[in-house]
Amino acid sequence: MLRDKPPGTFVVRDSNSFPGAFGLALKVATPPPGVAPGDGTELVRHFLIEPSPKGVKLKGCNNEPVFGSLSALVYQHSITPLALPTKLLLPEYDPATTPEHVSATQALLEQGAACNVAYIGSVDCESLTGNECIRRAVAITVDDAQRGVTRPVSVHFKVSSQGVTLTDNTRKVFFRRHFPVNSVIFAGMDPADRKFENYCVIGFHDSCMKSARLFAIVARKPSSVENACHVFSEFEPEQPATAVVNFINKVLFASRRS
Repeated sequence: MLRDKPPGTFVVRDSNSFPGAFGLALKVATPPPGVAPGDGTELVRHFLIEPSPKGVKLKGCNNEPVFGSLSALVYQHSITPLALPTKLLLPEYDPATTPEHVSATQALLEQGAACNVAYIGSVDCESLTGNECIRRAVAITVDDAQRGVTRPVSVHFKVSSQGVTLTDNTRKVFFRRHFPVNSVIFAGMDPADRKFENYCVIGFHDSCMKSARLFAIVARKPSSVENACHVFSEFEPEQPATAVVNFINKVLFASRRS
């Protein structure tokens, strides 16, 4: 089925040997080390996607994060291969859906994906955007948190074609905040690569990341031409900030182009 397909073509099926798991068959460009070229079957690699309490992950790959859903795992590996030999090539449509051919990418845009992060704070930044805006906002919000002026909090961070939605997991700072897709104009990592100590975060517990990387989104304020920068830190070891930022940029800006 995959032998004559381009590298990156893949099939995911329920695993017959491991209940609750999935088998991933992936066409690659070159055979594994030590395997001689043959009839093309050596170019189809097989991986196991196993369930975990927080989602799914590639079995035997310690540098792979846990993804909240199978679609999130597939989408992230279409952006970067991580532990796979090549990036996954998303189909233009899902052949299992009839009579309409719904784009697999569009389906994920609508469903979205979510994880828990720490909300550090927000800073008004007038018309400033980009990395310099994030650099400035991180310096201000981290300083405020360290001095006890503000209190960072654990939030449920959801990204979909509708925008970014924050829900305070503790309900102690706010209930919910939503940034519509057209208001989000930039997302990125802290360009200074500073670390934030999560011990002061409301909702922190032993399984959370202690020292975490920072990222931010820049969004236009409601009924205004000015921007605000909203700063976050990683909170769950299986959800690195780089993956969150990649997902924001891919989903939000792909949604805007569609």
